[in-house]
Formats: sequence, structure tokens, C-alpha cells
Amino acid sequence: MGKNVKRKAPKIKTPDQYKQTVNGETITGGHGGFARIDVFHGKTFQAMPRKIFITSALPYANGDIHLGHLVGYIQADIWVRFQRMRGNSVHYVCADDTHGTPVMLRAEKEGLTPEALIARVHGEHLRDFTGFGIAFDHYHTTHSEETRRYAEDIYAKLTANGLIEARAIAQFYDPVKAMFLPDRFIKGECPKCGAADQYGDNCESCGAAYAPTELKHPRSAISGAIPVLRESEHYFFRLSDKRAAAFLREWTRSESRPGVRRLPLEAANKMREWLGEEGEYKLSDWDISRDAPYFGFEIPGAPGKYFYVWLDAPIGYFASFRHLADKRGDIPVEDYTDAGKAAAAGTEMVHFIGKDILYFHALFWPAMLEFAGYRTPSQLCVNGFLTVDGAKMSKSRGTFITARSWLDQELDPEALRYYFAGKSNGSMEDIDLNLDDMIARVNADLVGKFVNIASRCAGFIGKRFDGRLGGIDAPATEAFAAAWAAGDIAAAFEARDYSRALREIMRLADLANQYINDRKPWELARQPDKAAELHLVCSTALTLFRDLARYLKPVLPALAAQVETFLAIAPFDWQGPWQALPAGHRIEPYRHLAARIERARIDALLEANRGSLAPVVPSPAPTIAIDDFARVDLRVARIVEASHVEGAGKLLRLVLDIGEEKPRQVFAGIKSAYAPETLAGRLTVMVANLAPRKMKFGLSEGMVLAASDPDGKTGGIHLLSPDIGAMPGMKIK
Repeated sequence: MGKNVKRKAPKIKTPDQYKQTVNGETITGGHGGFARIDVFHGKTFQAMPRKIFITSALPYANGDIHLGHLVGYIQADIWVRFQRMRGNSVHYVCADDTHGTPVMLRAEKEGLTPEALIARVHGEHLRDFTGFGIAFDHYHTTHSEETRRYAEDIYAKLTANGLIEARAIAQFYDPVKAMFLPDRFIKGECPKCGAADQYGDNCESCGAAYAPTELKHPRSAISGAIPVLRESEHYFFRLSDKRAAAFLREWTRSESRPGVRRLPLEAANKMREWLGEEGEYKLSDWDISRDAPYFGFEIPGAPGKYFYVWLDAPIGYFASFRHLADKRGDIPVEDYTDAGKAAAAGTEMVHFIGKDILYFHALFWPAMLEFAGYRTPSQLCVNGFLTVDGAKMSKSRGTFITARSWLDQELDPEALRYYFAGKSNGSMEDIDLNLDDMIARVNADLVGKFVNIASRCAGFIGKRFDGRLGGIDAPATEAFAAAWAAGDIAAAFEARDYSRALREIMRLADLANQYINDRKPWELARQPDKAAELHLVCSTALTLFRDLARYLKPVLPALAAQVETFLAIAPFDWQGPWQALPAGHRIEPYRHLAARIERARIDALLEANRGSLAPVVPSPAPTIAIDDFARVDLRVARIVEASHVEGAGKLLRLVLDIGEEKPRQVFAGIKSAYAPETLAGRLTVMVANLAPRKMKFGLSEGMVLAASDPDGKTGGIHLLSPDIGAMPGMKIK
């Protein structure tokens, strides 16, 4: 790296003037980039090319990707694309966070192995991220050998450093499920305000934090049983150690390079609250183990004890990077992950996370790395939460919007990227998705301002001048050339202040449109003697359009790619001096680049999410007597075998064990919801005394029970499943 030298900047008019020698180092400008790290025109620029390892927070393998998730991933992807355009070396990875009790229980409920569940969710998550243009170099899973190796290595080194301690603790145990309960699987009354149905770690009503043992009238959220206290040996990472305290106090308020904090200022202030002032230390030791049954990695030398999911989740960053490196064979992973080698290689490690997981990433993770000999993060980029129309996302209002539903409604994913970018200023502030504002802004900026430039001028080039550009109106390009040289937009992207970048880009778009309005190419086209002027104006407008597309590429990569094809130019980068499109260059015929968003599409999106996530509950049927219900013989059944039925569009053939000498055959209309291979071994509920029905496929000897919405379409079909412990043949009363 070069020196951070402050000096009075000369008055500059052209990119060629961006050259100076300071302390023997030549500073060369152009494209808003510099050859050395310097403070220049009030902006700090890093040596190029940088070598950056970038990650996004790992989504949990227990649910769909929704628009709230996408805020952070879109912000990260924009920054990654910008860095690549600058010529920097970037490795961008992510993975599914797969371990823990919730994944284990969901898999059990669906009749799957945890491995089968996380494999399915992995494909769904990657599909949705790809649909929104999130371009990971690699998308991995924490249930991998790479994660296991890193977790065991870090644990062994922390142990050798005297930072792991085993001690007995008392915690709630579910006697029905025969398992210790995580805090979020215990519910009861808040010990502070008395609010009912609160989790075992904090109250959503009054905000109080407490231990699960303080809950009044606790119950298991899994089985409903009253939990009992049992003692178990757990393993703790000793964050109360003075070494950890001293390190974290310094690390959380330090800079990774001049002018760049490791944590945003508001995050650093939060860390000060958690750490306490000098001379005090508020952090407790961190419980890093869980008891069997648990889906995760067993702790070496501790049978029945597993690494807590939050220990191996951030380790998934390294694991995904390692897997990518092993596939490629040309990435020196240790240059990015080893403390000594990373410093010598000048690499960076940047994490994009939501503020809800700041505690883990700003305290536990860097402390783990520091005392295990690994490099610590260069920077945490922290985003806020998403609200929709000023309120929390709501299933009943249809504003708990999944990524998949946006794509299924054929809404442009880049419209959302643009809107989120316009609301992102590099801080931890929450973002509000105001749907009417989004429609207005996208239609005005992208269609009315940006695409409008090409649509008003490209046709004349194609029809009148054989698709070839002419000369350039130099005065009209001065503001654009100056903006490129000054680097203000580049500085805004670097600071992740995308809202400031887009404001400047749209200011330039206004200048381009004003130029077109003033020169009126549509009127010039009606005057034969104005052909040269028409050629000049339209060629100039397309050069300005090129500049805007180049600036917008990190935000709108798919649209920018269409512009590159239309203009028949190489992929945009962010390097070199400003140049106009050359005279004689031939462009492709213009095709429509962007469509307006219609409110009807948004209404359909909201309705789709209301339908899928909050289905209408049918009114209860007329009442019956207890004797009527008793006539129905409901039995626990185990699905021994499931298969397709040739010629049947809706049916699956099930072989069911209800404790009789011979299994029964049942044909069930569940083909649209279940693949046969996912059903074998699953418990369900069967009507055992239903009269057999002869069908063309064979004899159906009963009926399995399933839940669905009134029309059986929008909410899907869901087989009923008894709790674990139920046995085939048990009668349901």
C-alpha cells in the first residue's frame, strides 16, 4: 500500500491532469480510480487491485427466502459487482446454515432425514438468489467436511489456549420428546410483565431478557409437555477471560485501513454497551455445546455433545471458500484466512450481515478467530430490517412476500434491486418498501429517464445512418466526463451509499434528457438539411446513455448486459479515462429494454402471498354428537411403501402398516404435494373402518387424512402426522 498523503488538490479539467508525484509516488487518476492509496479531492482510494474475500450471512435451512432477506444480499451483490468492475480480485461466497434443533424437527415432521431436507432447501435458496441476480462464486452448505474440519481445528486451538471450559448446568428437558430444549422451544408467561406465550429467552411484549428457568408456567413448544430441570455437562468459550475482553474492546473500535472502520459507528457504540466501559466487562461465557439428539457435528472427545449451530455457522464462510478453492485449484486460501499470511498478502475479509446477528459476528466470531490463529474480519457491513408500507411484514396483509412469489408474478427482480439500492445509505437504518413509491420511482427513473434516452434516439441511428454512430457534441459531454474523472459516484459505491450514487446518476440522466429535449431530434429528422445535426445529437445521446448504463451496472446487471449487446461493446468496467463512443461504430437494432410496473401486478403479488401464507379458514361444519365421532376408527399408520399409479394424475399408491398382520393398500390424492420417495417410513393418520372401494387401479382399503384450504389448491395439501412416539395401530381418540 502507498502512503495516505493529504494535500491541496489542483484544479482539474481533464483526466490527463490527474497525475502528480508525491513523496516519490506517482498518482494517476481517471475513471475515479487511483494507482495508490491516497486522499485525493477529499476521498480515500485503495491500492489496486485489491484482493477481497466477501461473504453474505448464511440463510437458515428452515424456510423460504423473503424480501426482508434480500435487502442484505442485494447490497452485498452490488458492492461485489462494483469491486469487480474496478479491476479488484473478488471471491464472493455464501452457504446454507443447516444445523440445529429447528432443522431436525422440521425434517422429522416432514418425514425426511435432515440431509434430505437441507438438500432440497439448498436448491430452493440458490434458485431464488439466482433469480434476483445474486451472483455467488460458490454457494455451499455448513453440513460439509470443510466445516467440520475448521470447527474441530478452531475448537482444538481454543482449548489449547485455555479458553474452553466444561461445567454442569441445569436446563429444561422435555420428558415426552426425550431432549433438552433450546430457549426458543420453551414458552410460558413473561416473569417481568406476565405476558402469555413468550419464548424462553426474551419477551416480545415488554422486551425483557431472562433465563428460560425464570418463565412462569413453562411448557415445551414441541410437545406441550411441562419441562423438567435436568443437569448436563456443557462446554463454554470463556469470553470472560481478560485476554478476550482486551482484544474485543480494541477490535470493535479499530480501523482495518485508514478511514475504514471494522464496524459501522452505530454498531461500535452498541458493542460498547455490551462490553461495558474500561475496567468492567459484561459478557458471559458462551455455551458452545448442545446435547443429543441434535443435528450437527459431534464435539471430538465428547460423545453425545454437539457444536452449537452458532459456532459452526460463521465457520461456513471459510468452508465455502475452501470448497471453491479446491474446485478451482488457483486460490491461496490461507492468504485470506491465516492471520500472518493475510497480513503479508494484503487481503481483506468483508462480511455483509443483518443487524439481528451483529452480536455473533462482532463478538463471538472475531474472538474465536483471534485466539485460534485465524485472521479477523476487515469489515462488517451491517444492514437494517425491512418494513413494507411502514409496517412489519404481515402474512394477513400479504406483505410477507417471498422471493419466489415475486418471480412467479413475473415482476422484474431488478426493479426491486433498484428500489432497495435507492434506500441504502451504508448505515444500519431500516428500509421501508413503500409499494406505490416503488412503482412511481422505478417507472420514472428507469423507464422515464434512463431507457427513454435510447428509445428516443436509437431508431434514427438505425434507420437513417445504417446503425453507425457519428461525431460527438463535445460541450454536451463535459459534465459526464467530469463526473467520471471526479469519482464521486465511485466513492459512493465504495461507501455502500447507493442512494447517493443513484441520485447523482439520475442527475446526469436529467442532463441527458434535457439535451435531447433542447435539440429535438424528432424535429431535426423532418428536415433533410439537418441530417448531420441529427446524427450528431443522437450519437451524443447514446454516449451519455452508455455512461449511465455503466454506472448502473452494479445495480442492474441484466439490464446493463442488454445495453452492452445493443451498443455492441465489451462488458462495462470502471477503469481508464473517459472516452466517447467512436464515430463509425455500429450498434445493433434497438429493442425494448424495460417495461413499466403496473399496480395490478403488485396487487396480484399481495393476493398471492395472502393466499399461500394466510389461507382462508373454512367455517366449522355442523356439530355432531360424540357417538358420531366414535364411529370413525382413526389409527396411526406407518407408510411402508409409496409409488406412482400409472394413468392416475392425482393418486399415489400407499402401503400402510396399522399394526395388523398384513399391510393395507390405499390410493391417496396427494401426488401434487408429495414425491413418493419422501413418504416411506413416515407416520400418518388413517380412517381404518372406511368401507373398501374398488378402483380401476385396485382395491383401496381406507383413507389417509390431510389438511388443505377450502379449494384444495392455493394452500397445498398437508398430510397429518402424529407426534414421535406414536406406534402403528394406536387408536386416535
